[in-house]
Amino acid sequence: MLYTIRHVTKFSYERAISESVMEARMQPRSEGRQRCVRFGLSTAPSSRVRMYQDHDGNIVHHFNIPGRVSCLTVTAEALVECDPSPESPPAPAPGAWDRLDASTRAGGFWDYLRPSPFARPTPLLEQLAADMRLTRGDDPLSMIRRLSEDLFERFEYSPQSTRVDSPIDDALESRRGVCQDFAHIAIALVRQLGVPCRYVSGYLCHGPDRDVRSSDGATHAWVEAWHPDLNWVGFDPTNNLMAGDRHIRVAVGRDYADVPPTRGVFKGVSAVRSELAVAVRVGTARGAVSDEVPSFVPWMSREAAPPASDAGASQQQQQ
Repeated sequence: MLYTIRHVTKFSYERAISESVMEARMQPRSEGRQRCVRFGLSTAPSSRVRMYQDHDGNIVHHFNIPGRVSCLTVTAEALVECDPSPESPPAPAPGAWDRLDASTRAGGFWDYLRPSPFARPTPLLEQLAADMRLTRGDDPLSMIRRLSEDLFERFEYSPQSTRVDSPIDDALESRRGVCQDFAHIAIALVRQLGVPCRYVSGYLCHGPDRDVRSSDGATHAWVEAWHPDLNWVGFDPTNNLMAGDRHIRVAVGRDYADVPPTRGVFKGVSAVRSELAVAVRVGTARGAVSDEVPSFVPWMSREAAPPASDAGASQQQQQ
């Protein structure tokens, strides 16, 4: 399957800002069953965009806007080829837990076993683990499947119910959240059982015959857990699915803090306010895909609400 992706981010500032420096993690990865055939990133005002690969293998584009601007638009377009995924992974051989423990003792998975900024133990998380009677069970794969199903049943999917910088306790207390919250809670629980687990940002292609809870026209997030026989295995707790050929992987990290689509700083006068609008369109190349830029709907096309702004800061973070 060939997928077309158009991801547009627009920053509008109350008063002109200067010296904007930004990096973007928007280019789909090329590995396994997925290959990024074509990718382009442009900015308005125009800038010279450079790229590098970070320590997790993510492609990062970065650019500077040295002049004064009141509006900045970042447009990413990609063509991605995804091979079909098997209906279900092969059954692991006996002794998977022993092999997993042996592979993690070497220290190569340290970052994906330790608490991270958004995926860390809390009293509410401990209570959830007790309510779920979370244990290792017979096999790591079966355990993670049960965990994904349990989170799907216990938590309501509710766009705009949390912010992009919300701690997991917000979703744990209200028992509702967005895909980012589902992923962070799953990661924190899986790591407690000694299984390396990482956050995946990307896109989910919605279809007329597909019943999923996550929002169309937005980015998506899920998790990958390490299995000694199967390598990294993707799970989507928001939709109670194993990640398949409709899940288009962009970046991986410990949690959302490592892989926001855009991140940067700018200089501006005191109390300058900004607004962010995001539009995402994912389509199939064999269908009719419009070339027009998606309409801007400030924050309505994002699952999570924006972080609380600090209007008094003269140097602000763009996320």
